[in-house]
Amino acid sequence: MGARFSDTAGGQTAVGGGRDHGHRSQEHANEATSEAHVAVEHFMRRRGFMGLCSQLELSLSASNLRDRDLLSKSDPMAVVYLKKQDGSLEELGRTEVILNSLDPVWITKPRITYYFEIVQRLLIRVYDVDTKFHSIPVQTLRLDEQQFLGEAECVLSEIVTKRDRILTRPLGRGTQHNKPGTWSQKFGNLTMYLEETIDSKKVIEMVVRCSDLENKDIFSKSDPFLKISRPLENGGFVPVCKTEVKRNNLSPVWKPITLSLQQTGSMDNPLMIECYDFNNSGNHDLMGKIQKSLSDLEKLYISQSGENFYMPASSSYHNNKILKSRLFVDKFLVSTRHSFLDYITSGYELNFMVAIDFTASNGNPRLPDSLHYLDPSGRHNAYQRAITSIGEVLEFYDTDKKFPAWGFGGRPIDGPVSHCFNLNGSATYAEVDGITGIMNAYASALRNVALAGPTLFGQVIRHAADIASLHADQRKYYVVLIITDGVITDLQETKDAIVKASDLPLSILIVGVGGADFKEMEILDADKGERLESSTGRVATRDIVQFVPLRNLPNGETVAQSLLAELPMQFLSYMKSRNIEP
Repeated sequence: MGARFSDTAGGQTAVGGGRDHGHRSQEHANEATSEAHVAVEHFMRRRGFMGLCSQLELSLSASNLRDRDLLSKSDPMAVVYLKKQDGSLEELGRTEVILNSLDPVWITKPRITYYFEIVQRLLIRVYDVDTKFHSIPVQTLRLDEQQFLGEAECVLSEIVTKRDRILTRPLGRGTQHNKPGTWSQKFGNLTMYLEETIDSKKVIEMVVRCSDLENKDIFSKSDPFLKISRPLENGGFVPVCKTEVKRNNLSPVWKPITLSLQQTGSMDNPLMIECYDFNNSGNHDLMGKIQKSLSDLEKLYISQSGENFYMPASSSYHNNKILKSRLFVDKFLVSTRHSFLDYITSGYELNFMVAIDFTASNGNPRLPDSLHYLDPSGRHNAYQRAITSIGEVLEFYDTDKKFPAWGFGGRPIDGPVSHCFNLNGSATYAEVDGITGIMNAYASALRNVALAGPTLFGQVIRHAADIASLHADQRKYYVVLIITDGVITDLQETKDAIVKASDLPLSILIVGVGGADFKEMEILDADKGERLESSTGRVATRDIVQFVPLRNLPNGETVAQSLLAELPMQFLSYMKSRNIEP
């Protein structure tokens, strides 16, 4: 059965717009809409909804390379790799061969897909290509037949955070070529320069509608919504966008959809557009699908023609069933907008802050079953995993790497229970040096702070907001990570603090650790429903909270991937709300 809710609400949430909460006559419709939005969001997340990515081009040059040839200079070529967590290498591209040069400037620019939420480690190796291989395409060259000239490593974030996006590294022999007694001299330098492709900044706004949808409900008409997905290399598809749900409507016109090429990959990528009938159970009924690229959709708009949906064949021996229902594009507008990296390159920073739960429900830190137990083997507990996962991504975007670190719900030595105390034990300052400083302060606090309670967020959020407010005009955007093992007891006070902070350059990341029931915490995350409303009736100007229970992370997904994927969009939403340009 379809859900009951307003067909005008929810659409702007799907495309990042505002919502009017001033009309109390809409309360019941909004409540049903929120329930539908919750279910559709869950539907998207179960299918791996991904954040934004940017296509970058890597320009390479080298200087003072070693000369491995006897009668001429070396003929260098560079090979770019992505170094994975397990140490394995994925080749991203090769440059051309530059003849007879120890200071090559390569023209070929390997492409790299940049993901903000992942630490991407690059390895670049330089080879001298033997003359007998010069007529062979570089992609087919066997590297073990070429002379190794040196290698350099870096993290992609190190380059994108440079004002000029240029990074120079000395070339070294590398572990693969570390033979004793050889190569005592220097190997030269490698310079890397990144450019964001113009396609990464393109944004498409569309208005789509359907006609003659097949009714899936018995006692009412269907409640359709669209899900748009992009292809993966393995042949599957990953969702990138959804519309709002239209109640009781077989010819729906949805709110404008905004897609960037960062989401779709390119104008020519074949997108899967699926229409579903919303069901409260979460098992939404497929009403039809179409596979079209953005270029194809633009042609539909120009021709003002529709495309028929189809239902997939039940087996390979049958053809897809073409349906009477059709998709139309009533608006298709392409524009270019400033990207997240435009702001970072122009000098904007992300300043990291962390707050740790010291309530008694975590258990005695001296016992192995405690969430705060520090394993002598060095294995990280849940708090340490969250800190390192988020911190190792954000630290590249903070130049001084001095991070405020607080605890809450504990009783410092000779003091009352505090809901925002400095983790380093200082009475005057909260900053520590780097991720290592946070980890050391955390370990020290476990020895000097008695666990107590209750779990209150309000004071920590207000403290973080005060810092963000003081530096709102200094090209800084703040990110506070709150790690907790329990549901907060000051929910309304926390809502009030979040609503007030939504006007500031601040995002709040919350990680739930342990086995507590965190359902109430999801209220704070506007992805799960309507935007927060304060006790005075004020509505948050934008979504600034991301929440994830650690135990719910899919296999192989890190805390950073789950929490940070949407941070660039929150950053851009703040810049847009203040009309701030790079």
